[in-house]
This record gives sequence, C-alpha cells and structure tokens, in this order.
Amino acid sequence: MSADDIKTAISKFIDLHKSEIIDFSDYLGTHPELSSEEFESSRLCVEKLTSHGFEVEYPFLGLPTAFMAKKRAANAASDAPKIAIMVEYDALPEIGHACGHNLHGTMALYAGIALAEQADKINAEIWVVGTPAEETDGGKVLMADEGVFDNVDFAIMFHSYGGANFTDYRALAIDGYDFTYKGQTSHAAATPWRGRSAQNGVMLFIDAINMMRLHIKDGWRIHALITHVSGATNIIPDKAVCRVEARAPQRAELDSLMETVFCCAKGAAIATGTEFEAHKFMRSFDDMLPNLAAEALARETLESMGVKCTYGPGPNGSTDVGNVSYRCPAIQPEFAITSQNLDLHTREFTAATMSEEGHEALIKGAKAISAICLRFATEEDTRKKIKNEFYERKNAANS
Repeated sequence: MSADDIKTAISKFIDLHKSEIIDFSDYLGTHPELSSEEFESSRLCVEKLTSHGFEVEYPFLGLPTAFMAKKRAANAASDAPKIAIMVEYDALPEIGHACGHNLHGTMALYAGIALAEQADKINAEIWVVGTPAEETDGGKVLMADEGVFDNVDFAIMFHSYGGANFTDYRALAIDGYDFTYKGQTSHAAATPWRGRSAQNGVMLFIDAINMMRLHIKDGWRIHALITHVSGATNIIPDKAVCRVEARAPQRAELDSLMETVFCCAKGAAIATGTEFEAHKFMRSFDDMLPNLAAEALARETLESMGVKCTYGPGPNGSTDVGNVSYRCPAIQPEFAITSQNLDLHTREFTAATMSEEGHEALIKGAKAISAICLRFATEEDTRKKIKNEFYERKNAANS
C-alpha cells in the first residue's frame, strides 16, 4: 500500500468520524476545565483511545489528568520511528477555551487515532500524549524532565490561531515567581513609625521593575501583579505578595533578566525595611529549539492541502512544547481556526473554536497532522534531515 493510499485512508477515516470529532471538540468547549483539573476532558480522551486499541497509562507520571497512549505496528521493526502527538485540554479562568485547546486538542487526538488505524502499514509506533496544565504548570515540562521524549523521533501538535498559518513558531522562555514581602503591623494613625509596610515593599519593587524596562533588550518581557495585601486601611500591612512572570527569547537571556528582577526585589526590601521570599509558582518553560527541516515538512504538507502559509512574527508567547523541543525534534505550527485576526485569550476566540469555520479547521487540521506524521514515518531522507538538524542544534545550544 503506497503512502498516498494510506493518506487517503486516513482522510476517509476522519471524514467518516467528522460529526463525532466536532461534537467532541464542542463538548470540551462548553465544559471547560482549568489546568490540572481536566478530569472529565482527560477521561473522555482516554476512553476514545482505548476504544481504538491503544494501550493507555492513566494517570501518567503522577499527574492525575495526564495520559500516555501507544499503538505499535504488529510487525514493526525494532528501530521503527516513534511519533508523539501531543494533546492539550486545559482552559482559562472565566473565559473558557480562549486558547483553543478544546479544538486543537481534539484535532491532535483524532489525528493520532486516524494515523494509528494505519500503523501496521507504516512501520511506526504512534504515541498520543495527554499533556495537562499548559496554561500554568506545564505538564510537558515534567514529562521532558523525566525523559519521556528522549527516545521519540518526532513530536508535534498544532496550536489554534487567528487569521494566519505558519510552521516556524518561536516561543519565549518563561519563569514565574511569587515574591512575598513581610513587614511589621502597627496602627496606621497612632504609631505608623513602628510599622513597616509590606505593601510599600511590593509597590517599590514594581516601580523598580518599571524603571529597568528602559534597560532591557527588545523582546524581553516582565509582567507583575499584586495578588495579596493583608490588613486594613488603619493597619500597616505586614504581608503583600506580587506575582511576576519574566520572558526572553532564550534561556540564558531569561536567567540574566531574572537577576535584574531579583536585584529590584532586594533593593525594594532594603529601602522599605521589609524582607521578602521568592518561590516558583510554575515550572520553567524553555524557548523553542528550531528545526527548519521539520517546519519545511509541515509547510509543504499544509500547502499541498491548499492551506496558505506565511511566516511567524518571531517569539511572542510561551509554551511547554519548548522543553520537548530540547529532547526530540518537535514543532508546534500555528493553525488558523478563523479567517479573522482574533487575539488568543479573548471571549471572541472562545466562540471561534465552536463556529462553523472552526469546525472546518478542526477537520482539516486533523488530516494535516496525520499527513505530516505519515511523511515522517515513510520518508527516510526527510526523517534523517530532521533528526540530524536536531542533534546539531542541540549540541550547539549545549556548547
């Protein structure tokens, strides 16, 4: 059976299950679950995979809403390529699936199911990996740290986007800390001089960060939010918390930026007579290690399906796929689910995931992911190019 025949069979399978796929995506869209709380979403994914013959480990790695599903060709060679398709399904507070995880998670799920239906014909091992909490703690970070992707030959997912398609997605590395300032309570009118305001410490900390913005590089980002202040208006507050996220195009740059952030924190504490502690509230997301050969494979495949591709704007967001990209060849093409230039993390984008246009993108995207993976599995020269580039870039990054 030729690769074209297999591709046709995969496409027919997806068309046959079109209504089911749309209903699945829309159900997730109307029943959003926050990061690390995706109990029903993950259970439904696992049920689908089990019904299609996958061997599933669930929960996975101690994460209650993560799963690992595998299906291997019965006659697969010992060196058969391992292809991991990553599934996301966590939503955002208040605005639901405004990052499109219901849609592109379903897209990935059914791409893996459709591809695995042909596993015996393509000499490959198909993984469908349930990766929770992308919006917060990054399930893929733990998986990467635990070596889950170390022996994978290729990992992929599409991400929902508005108004454009591009395969050269670049991510910013990100760290997140809670800075807790501690002071001394006192009566705000009678004896304010005996107190030390933790709130002042936090406010000066943010002022210092803002002053340093002039001196940081283009593309570096710092976001700060006061999340807690204790006491009342007539009490000098003895506790205040500021949540900070910092981002940069490369991990080494982010480490430098975080040194600046900590200097601001220390200076603010000294100036206000307070103390602070800093604790990570999320795992560290890495930048994306480029793989031009894999991006070209995805671009060629999409354009052969009539999907017009452009080029990405450069690093402008963060994803835990970045950590995967340092463990194996990995890409995250951005795929338009609407012709409108809608911003992610908006209510309008949530609605777009359940629109007719979104449904069309869902089906086409599932076919595209499976077609890209099929080419990787069946084109030895393409596979070698992608893997050789990965090792070259990884070695350069580590040198």
